[in-house]
Amino acid sequence: MWEFSNQGVLSGAIEGRNAFLSILGECSTPPNSPRPLVLNFGRIELATASFLRECVFGLKDHMRARRSTWYPVLANVPSVVEDELAILTQAGKDALILCTCDPAGVISNPRLFGDLDPKHQRTFEMVAERGEADAGSLADAYGRTEQLQNTTAWNNRLRTLADRGVLMELTKGRAKIYRPAW
Repeated sequence: MWEFSNQGVLSGAIEGRNAFLSILGECSTPPNSPRPLVLNFGRIELATASFLRECVFGLKDHMRARRSTWYPVLANVPSVVEDELAILTQAGKDALILCTCDPAGVISNPRLFGDLDPKHQRTFEMVAERGEADAGSLADAYGRTEQLQNTTAWNNRLRTLADRGVLMELTKGRAKIYRPAW
């Protein structure tokens, strides 16, 4: 993200939109299988909500609307930028994946950040705990305790989380498998 900053500051809706378009151009060829698209906020000191809305959320929404195999993940986000992200995620009842990423591109300390409905939050936690899951395996493992044994309902929850970009959707034959987007 440094290349879009003015000495460590990411600001303005127009600049955010330009960054969105640049990133979109750089990743126009999606990978064959789902993978994170790491947006590295290392050395960034400040990012305004208008920039983040146009760039980060614009990119995430664009990728999900097109069912891209890219899943935007934010790395090395300073706390001042987290404050701005919190405002946007609360306003939109949305979430992102935040993590640490080293210079070699190795992701560590991934976490869900944002404001999800409690049922979606719990479903995300279940998938993260298992590493990957499908609707049937969640219904079998948690159906009784969650009072939700209907696989269609689990499918809807998983699909919603994939649409928000916090779970990756993988296709294995006719089955859909989901895993955290990190």
